[in-house]
Amino acid sequence: MSGVVESVQAKAQEVAKEDYDRAKALINDAAKSGSYLYPIKGIFYFLSHRSLWKPLLKKLAPIVTLSVGVVTGMFFFTYVPQLALMTFVNGPLAVLTTAVLVLNESSAVISFLSRNFVMQDALLDTFDGTLISRDATNLVSEGRELKPGRDPMQRLGKVLKNPFQRFSPKALIRYVMYLPLNFIPVVGTVAFIVLQGRSRGSTVHDRYFQLKRWSPSQKAQWLSKHTGPYLAFGVLATLLDMIPVASVFFSFTNAVGAALWAADIENKETEMTDGTAPGLREAAKKAE
Repeated sequence: MSGVVESVQAKAQEVAKEDYDRAKALINDAAKSGSYLYPIKGIFYFLSHRSLWKPLLKKLAPIVTLSVGVVTGMFFFTYVPQLALMTFVNGPLAVLTTAVLVLNESSAVISFLSRNFVMQDALLDTFDGTLISRDATNLVSEGRELKPGRDPMQRLGKVLKNPFQRFSPKALIRYVMYLPLNFIPVVGTVAFIVLQGRSRGSTVHDRYFQLKRWSPSQKAQWLSKHTGPYLAFGVLATLLDMIPVASVFFSFTNAVGAALWAADIENKETEMTDGTAPGLREAAKKAE
């Protein structure tokens, strides 16, 4: 019997070590790439480039209407049931923590609905406009017509390729499945953010991959090699999206941050481009 216990313990230690080494490698890759900085860079770049505000300002009215409707509905239908559950976990503080939880849930719902039904074209324009402002005109021209001029947003013409799906059932199902994790104090919330960040990170460069004309296998190869950096970007972007009221603003700054990151990859100004991107570029050229 003792032999079986020792065998199980040894196996558990082996699995724990493998998971630890894998997590350590992901963190090291993320740290070297600096990807976690790009959502923050996106905020400052967006604020300092007024021309990039135009897509957001055009969508402001419908976004505000959507936000008010979602927050009102969430508090009306979900506050009391969740308060009853949170009372067992947080006691007297449940009144406050439940309100924060509902606001976070509302923010996530607003972000999901607005990105899929209200802001898709605006986010696409923001991403492409940021690339143009970083002198990646040739890259953007692969996916849309460009007009002459100096203002990046005014140069944007007809979209030739649109990478976005109008609705993503998987994203909604995944969000609903992971949502109960928030009822577990600290650990559950962290797990929810990491899982959402992993999903979010894998899509932030869909437009960039499309403009590069990468095949699904090339995209999968790149994402697999750089799991850590995209997870780090996705986690920070998710955290910003979860800030009540400001989530829509951060959706735009995250798009800017993703475009800045793509521009740096294109200019080989990140650790991620050492040896990998050139190989993919050659493969893409051969595929053409």
